[in-house]
Amino acid sequence: MDGWVIAMMLGASTLLGAFGLWALLWGIRSGQFDDQKKFIDGAQFDSEEALNDAVTMERKKAEILKAKEKRETGYAPPD
Repeated sequence: MDGWVIAMMLGASTLLGAFGLWALLWGIRSGQFDDQKKFIDGAQFDSEEALNDAVTMERKKAEILKAKEKRETGYAPPD
């Protein structure tokens, strides 16, 4: 390949990459990725059974973390 082909490819890829970065930063600044109603809508349209399952899972997770913490704090290395 000639040098000008490589230069054109590098220039085009740099331009496209810069445009992609600009679009990403614009989206972040303008709040395009914010979903403020996500959790409210999720809880509003969930069934009672699904919410009860979620609460049960959170309780089990808390119990497991407490048991793990208790095991780790009670450990003493041998002398």
